[in-house]
Amino acid sequence: MIQSRLLPDGVRLHLNHGPIDLILWADEAVRGAAYAAAAMAFDGLLEDLVAELPALRSETPGPLCHPVAQAMERAVAPFRPAFVTPMAAVAGAVADHVAGAMARTGARKAWVNNGGDIALVLGPGQGFSAAMLGGTVTLTAAGPWRGIATSGRGGRSHSLGIADAVTVVARTAGEADAAATMIANAVNLPGHPAIRRAPACDLAPDSDLGTRLVVTDLGPLAPDEIDRALAAGRARAQRYLARGLIGGAHLALRGQSTAVGAMAPGGALALEETEDA
Repeated sequence: MIQSRLLPDGVRLHLNHGPIDLILWADEAVRGAAYAAAAMAFDGLLEDLVAELPALRSETPGPLCHPVAQAMERAVAPFRPAFVTPMAAVAGAVADHVAGAMARTGARKAWVNNGGDIALVLGPGQGFSAAMLGGTVTLTAAGPWRGIATSGRGGRSHSLGIADAVTVVARTAGEADAAATMIANAVNLPGHPAIRRAPACDLAPDSDLGTRLVVTDLGPLAPDEIDRALAAGRARAQRYLARGLIGGAHLALRGQSTAVGAMAPGGALALEETEDA
């Protein structure tokens, strides 16, 4: 059974079911209807996805039944033949699904935050600012980007790479989620002695990563090594940008960063530094 409650501010809604934890906001004019629609879309979703987990954890999932499962597969498909399963897009795709339900109530502005992966509804003249490592990024209705996602070492899921954080903007949260995962995996220094790794299945027996080595700890790195790791991730991000899969990406590691596309310096979504950045 889902848990639903307003947060202490009396405006945002918290929806929870098992491992899925959502924070929602919708404009006041349709807030009641939007939250009711969101709760209805969320109810039973976990059970539906669990029923398809064996396929969702596979590189070749075959036919999928639930619309969110199908959206997960669509989001990751463009990144193959590199290894990726639909699970790389699960958080973003869930956020997209619930945000879509709110949009259908006529919301001019709404958002769903699923652990940092955010799906947006932005009507004419609307915008949304999100805090991220090093500053904030602002999306507006004038652009096509309606998804923000962050991946990296130490996040909710295991990573093949060493990035502190990779934040991506894309057309949907599911697509941003998949891209952030793949770019974060590329921020890497294969064989470096400061990087400790372990088979994913040793840390989580049901991991879709199986025996692939995920990062468990990161020791000291020289500045040129950080540059090299970021350059590897940047190269992958540039390829995704050239293919139109993302609008931009910001990559951070050990106090150094780089960005591509709309999130690069001077871009439409360039990072605005905060005072404590």
